[in-house]
Amino acid sequence: MTYRWIHRVWYEGARSGWLLLPLSGLYWFITVGRRFLYRCGVLKVRRVPVPVIVVGNITAGGTGKTPTVIWLARELRGRGFSPGIVSRGYGGSKSKSPMRVDAASDAQLVGDEPVLLARRSDCPVAVDANRVRAAAMLVDDGVDIIIADDGLQHYRLGRDYEICVIDGARGLGNRRLLPAGPLRELPERLEDLDQLLVNGAMRSSNDLSVAELNAVEFELVATEACRVNGSLTRPIDRFAGTTVHAVAGIGNPSRFFEQLRALGIQVIEHSFADHAVLDLKELEFGDGFEVFMTEKDAVKLGRRSKDKFWYVPVEFQMDPVLALPMIEQIESRLRGWQASQ
Repeated sequence: MTYRWIHRVWYEGARSGWLLLPLSGLYWFITVGRRFLYRCGVLKVRRVPVPVIVVGNITAGGTGKTPTVIWLARELRGRGFSPGIVSRGYGGSKSKSPMRVDAASDAQLVGDEPVLLARRSDCPVAVDANRVRAAAMLVDDGVDIIIADDGLQHYRLGRDYEICVIDGARGLGNRRLLPAGPLRELPERLEDLDQLLVNGAMRSSNDLSVAELNAVEFELVATEACRVNGSLTRPIDRFAGTTVHAVAGIGNPSRFFEQLRALGIQVIEHSFADHAVLDLKELEFGDGFEVFMTEKDAVKLGRRSKDKFWYVPVEFQMDPVLALPMIEQIESRLRGWQASQ
């Protein structure tokens, strides 16, 4: 199954997707059954002795969860909390036991997203396939709140607040479960959330749920480009009118490519699988063009790279009028939890 064909099935209404419906039925049986077993207590939900905020999505592919987690961690730190972040550590080879992650950790061992989270959030980060175990380790280290990155379907970890992030341009696609559609869970799952966030403007549709209609929008804004080797940072508008190779090993490469084009940059696209291990030799394209990549891809390359390799950091931006009520609701929930202990 090629990326192009999957995109046509999930987001463009290609009829050939009906071939995958039996597998989606099996997926529905497994996911709905698993959640039911947690709800009725057959499978045990594990709590840690601090509040837990889960940030995740119900669709496959990138939606902007990692920048959201970074923003949320910074907001909570600014309000006097000491958050820690737990992650599955996708793409790492040592994520089957709890490991602390810092800005200098090897992304090939612990995963690219945890290293990026550690660098940008200035919070303790731990990875483990068992997020309960990772959270317990951070609690022992002194954090007073856990933020679970991409943990919406990890029901074993008890939670106190749920945030789901979806991509505004893609929405829920054809609204079918994997693999016939992009959904990890049924659309009705959105009604159970504390907050739904949308990356970019929500596309117009007649079948949006109440949760989608009441979602809060945010943007991921790029203002600069940084050399991967750390030697220089430039305003990204300096590259307007130039041609670059754009490399993206993320869940939604097209969003990165379109973001560069919107800044007036001519893009030669190079898509890789999400969490793919990049080799500098693969990024030598035999011409004089600069090579741009996402910050998540850059953490996998280290500092030893040529001056032509740049990454583009993005910043989470939300209208303060919309952000304040959400943050105050979270803070109130957390303060109430602490007062009850």
